Amino acid sequence: MKIQTPKLVLLFFFVASAELWSSKAGGQETVQFTGIRLLTNREIGLTLNATNGINYRVDTSSNLAVWQGLVTLPRSTTTSLQYTDSAAPFLSARLYRAQQVDGTNVFTGDHLVTTNGDVIMQPRYHASLVMNWNGLMIYCDPADPATFTGLAKADMLLVTHSHSDHFSTAMIDSVRTTNTVLIVPQDVYNQLTAVQKPLARVMRYGDVTNVLGITIQAVPAYNTGSSPFHPFNFGNGYVVTLGGKRIYLSGDTSYIPEMKQLTDIDVAYLCMNQPYTMTVSDATNAVTDFLPKVVYPYHYRDQSGNAANAANFKQRLSSALGIEVRLRKWY
Repeated sequence: MKIQTPKLVLLFFFVASAELWSSKAGGQETVQFTGIRLLTNREIGLTLNATNGINYRVDTSSNLAVWQGLVTLPRSTTTSLQYTDSAAPFLSARLYRAQQVDGTNVFTGDHLVTTNGDVIMQPRYHASLVMNWNGLMIYCDPADPATFTGLAKADMLLVTHSHSDHFSTAMIDSVRTTNTVLIVPQDVYNQLTAVQKPLARVMRYGDVTNVLGITIQAVPAYNTGSSPFHPFNFGNGYVVTLGGKRIYLSGDTSYIPEMKQLTDIDVAYLCMNQPYTMTVSDATNAVTDFLPKVVYPYHYRDQSGNAANAANFKQRLSSALGIEVRLRKWY
């Protein structure tokens, strides 16, 4: 996508003070930072004044010389945009700028900087998410009632296991092409259609493959106990490595010993709902073991409909660990 020279506002945030100023350039709609709030947990709440119907990207820096993408915001339907920077508590200084992003199919979401362009990550519903990297679309567990209208089709599609909130042959058909690579456990492969099976690579715990310059490792994901919802070898978790960054997708799992073997995880998508996966306490212990840099709680609504697990997890996790927890709208 093309990003024009912006009509932008730079916002400096230091621990003790904040300063705002604007710089205008022709041919762009006005965007302004109109508010900055230091929240009680030391996160930074940003407010931007923008024009309806336009996408904006917020970048960050610590020195004005190097800027990195933070988030590309969905096409605005209001003149006041809100964003909370959950990394701010772990930094001594934070600089922000906002700029307009042009294009008809702008992919929005949180940015992760890699050695070969940003990964942009977008939650869809429950355990379904989509990532965009170097023009490649990576779908994870596309299943109802998630929707993917307006998104490009999948170049790669990962399925963790065959339960209906993670796997749907009809949904796979709706987002795949004839060249999409499916990454699946054996049980999912057995349930694919005759047309889908030739596209699939079956992975078992410990298997590693490379697809389109992306390395995928299948890791254990199972329930402990005498009556598991997810038996050993039923489904996979995955570690996806692209551009030098490692993203862990837990799938449905209990807090298992193999989590201690996860290393150098930049982003973790972590399940936490009862009775099917981890408790909040289990999830807290898990990330304390393998210390990801960023955690997205997902698959966190309990059988009762309670969706408080994500916020409880963030509150319980010690800030001394330096782990950023990003709460996003999955329901």
